[in-house]
Formats: sequence, C-alpha cells, structure tokens
Amino acid sequence: MSETPTPDPTPTASHRRRSRLSRRGMIGAAAAVAGGAALTPAVFAATESDSGSGDSSGSAAADTSGTTPERFPATRTDAATGTGEASTAVAASYVGVRWSGAKEGAAIKLADGAWQDLTGGCATVEDGGTALVAGGNATTYEVKAPSGIDGVRSLAIDTTDGPARTFKVPSEPTRLRGAVYLSRPAWGADEAKRYKADGTVNSPEKYFPLQTITVHHTDTPNDDPDPAATVRAIYEYHAITLDWGDIGYHFLIDETGNVYEGRYSGTDPVPAFDADGNLVTAFHTGGWNSGNLGIALLGTLVDQPPTDAAKKSLIRLIKVIARLKGLDPTAQVTFVSPVTAGATKDVQTVSGHRDWLATDCPGQTMYDLLTEVRTAAAR
Repeated sequence: MSETPTPDPTPTASHRRRSRLSRRGMIGAAAAVAGGAALTPAVFAATESDSGSGDSSGSAAADTSGTTPERFPATRTDAATGTGEASTAVAASYVGVRWSGAKEGAAIKLADGAWQDLTGGCATVEDGGTALVAGGNATTYEVKAPSGIDGVRSLAIDTTDGPARTFKVPSEPTRLRGAVYLSRPAWGADEAKRYKADGTVNSPEKYFPLQTITVHHTDTPNDDPDPAATVRAIYEYHAITLDWGDIGYHFLIDETGNVYEGRYSGTDPVPAFDADGNLVTAFHTGGWNSGNLGIALLGTLVDQPPTDAAKKSLIRLIKVIARLKGLDPTAQVTFVSPVTAGATKDVQTVSGHRDWLATDCPGQTMYDLLTEVRTAAAR
C-alpha cells in the first residue's frame, strides 16, 4: 500500500573491509546536464559551473516583485556499498544509510566514536530500514549489520563546505495567508535533484484534496547551528538515498520558528497546493500520503519538547492551512485513501506520525503536546 516511489534495486553488498566511496556529485552533475534541455528556468536550479558556482532560479514558489541573489554551498556526497569501514572525500555533515531485510540491527560508528544503533527516525521504507545520522564532519565511518540484513548502502552528505552556488531568492518575504515561510530557493534547494539522468521528473507531482495534517520530528540534533543545511541534508537523503525524488515533508520548522517550504508543488503562488487547491502528494507516511499534509519539526523531540518559537509556528501554520481548507483541527475523522480502494483510517485531523505507522515519531514530548496544538489552532 506504499505510495512512495520504488527505489532502484539495492546494490550487492561489498564485504571489503575498507571501501573507497564513489563520487555521487558527478552523478548529480551528469543528471543535470542530461536534463538541462528539458527543464525550464522557473523550476530548475542550474548546476555548478566549472568555477564551482552557478546561477539558480529555484522554484517559483511565491509571486514576488523581484529576487535577490544569495549563495549557498552546493551539497556534495560520496556513496559506499556494504559493511565495514569507508573513507570519504567530503566531511560528512550527515550520513544516510539504507538496507534490506530486517528493520533493525544495523549500526554505525563515526571516526573514533561509539557504535550507534540505526533505529527509530522518521523515514519508513517497505523492505529493511533506513536512518540519517549526524556526521560531525567525519571523513571515515564504519557500518556493521548482522545476518538478515544485506544490500547496505550509505551516503556521506556535506551541506556546508561545498562550492558556493547562487540562487535567486524572493526579495520580499513569502507568505501563506500571512504565515511567513522560506521558499525552496531561500534554503538552497537544488531543483536538479528532482530529475533523473534523462531529464524526466523522478517523482511526478500528483494532487488530491486535503483531508488531514500529520506532525513529525526529523530525529536530527537539537540546538542546530545551521538548520537550512540540515534541511538540505534531509532533501538529499530523501530525494537521492531513498529515491523519493524530493524531500518528504510539505513544510519543516526549525527551533527559531522559521518555516521552510518542503515538497515541490508547482509554479503557482501557494506552497504545497496546486492552482486548484489540491495537495501535492509527499512522502511522510508511507501508504497514507495522498491528501495528508506533513509538517516536520527539526530536532529530536523524544525527551526534549519543541521550543516555544517552533510550537508557535506549528500552531500558526496549522491554523492557516485549516482555515484555508475548511478543516477542524480538533475533529476526529475517517481518512479515505484516494489511491488505494477500501483503505481507511480513523485519526484526528491533526495527528502524529505514530498514529499512522509503527514509529516513535514525532517523539513523545511532541506527541504529548498535540492536544494543546489542536486546541490552539482551532481558536
């Protein structure tokens, strides 16, 4: 019942003790070159020039009077297959790992650190498991897995030190009915990552009427010094490592209350929706995505609650969307899947990820606050 794109077949694991990582950045560049003729300036972020910078228009997510050039580091990646120790040519801000078989049991050790079990998190996949781990700028890491887990793939992601690229960012604040948000170009979304090597969109947009809103946490470090870089890492992980073709959420919120536009929804002025008011399908609750809007708070909210600023922005965003679409945030509803015949689920209009699937997301402290969030958003 999954609505997410089917990933490419998992490569056969290499059991060499030490493996040199492939240069994933070269793959991305090839994809952009191959697709350039088919893409329009309104949605395509230009790839790096030979000098390491380029001009990018990003997504036309808002109707603005003009744009201002802003520079963001290009995301650089190095990929490896199998278990054992790997070295990477980039300092890893994050490491994404994906495997087949059992959902739990894999672990990672960064440089000289301790082993970390790869469990929990927000992203869910049909076969096996997946995790995004803060890399701490490591240039080596080691992955291990017991029997029952194979097809291990990992990706070192650098979102802070790559060559600068220029994006055309809206000069005026972008708003959704008064709620300010950062458009995709404003956080440095490289639109080329949405395309395959042949220039076709990896995950073509599909739209359905909005029924529910689901709250997540990203299970990334708290007190994040560079949340935009983390959003870019999640984008890389979702779009490339998991082969979803885009970031999985419709919106993300950082600890200072900034709201980020997530999944690309077209060139009309309203993020997450098309010109007819239907919601673009994203990738946040596998099997229950169509008609279900996902909002993720950056950080790990298992023992620590969201900041007051993040909670305030979450409430405001839910209130705006609910009023825009005529939803009651406090209601109990029956979600009817528009893509799987006979599939229904009784949930509240505003729910947590765990209400849909077996996951700890959005963290216990955030989940405990959902009643307060619903009530405040309904006022």
